Amino acid sequence: MKIREAAVGAAALDAGVIVLFSAIGRRSHDEGGLGDNGLGLATTAWPFLAGAAVGWVIARGWTGPCDAKRTGAIVWASTLVGGMLLRAATGQGVQTSFVIVAGAFLGAGLVGWRLISGAVAKRRGLKP
Repeated sequence: MKIREAAVGAAALDAGVIVLFSAIGRRSHDEGGLGDNGLGLATTAWPFLAGAAVGWVIARGWTGPCDAKRTGAIVWASTLVGGMLLRAATGQGVQTSFVIVAGAFLGAGLVGWRLISGAVAKRRGLKP
């Protein structure tokens, strides 16, 4: 797979993890999930998507999109910190328990798929 295709796929997976996190959170608080009009989901997801975009730039994620240690860790940290800062700046909630849950979910999702991908690639004798 070409690195450009891998980067596009990795960015899409990251966005999917973030949107899923946002939809689950909205659903668990009776605010609607994927079935709402989309504006609520977008309001919840955009700070984290923006944080992830910053993380991709910081990590230069397109050079190693599936690298769990470099790209995954930086994208996760930037998504969490940037997302929480943007939520606070726009008057959205940033309770300690939410930060902990978000950190765990986003870490498992954003770093986790990269760890699995690397393990599969290694098992197949490919460069992760």
